[in-house]
Amino acid sequence: MAISVFTLTNVSAQTKDEKAVADAVETLRKAMISADKAALEGITLDQLTYGHSSGKLEDKKTFVENITNGNSHFLDITLTDQTITVVKETAIVRHKLSANTDDKGKGPGKVELYILLVWQKNGGKWKLLARQAVKVNP
Repeated sequence: MAISVFTLTNVSAQTKDEKAVADAVETLRKAMISADKAALEGITLDQLTYGHSSGKLEDKKTFVENITNGNSHFLDITLTDQTITVVKETAIVRHKLSANTDDKGKGPGKVELYILLVWQKNGGKWKLLARQAVKVNP
């Protein structure tokens, strides 16, 4: 008599689209740290609206400029508690962002934010359409 034991190792398996969105989030994270203009422009839609926890809004051009000119300089970014929900050609991502910064003229700093990202599939690739941040401890 044989006894079989099965272990479920991945309860929350990602769909193909969820994996692609997670990869896009990681591409964005790395591009923000490295201030890679081409990567930032490639991962965002022209209609991007980028909301900061201060209430300031940026369009794509301003977002990319502020990352690449050092106005928003990330030394590192850690993302935790990430969830991804895909509905057809749209994806909603939520996570907690913790980062060390050295923004131009402001000296070293640390931010902890809750982030909401809205991604849209465009030409078969996931691109950032919207982002909103709120402070973890306002």
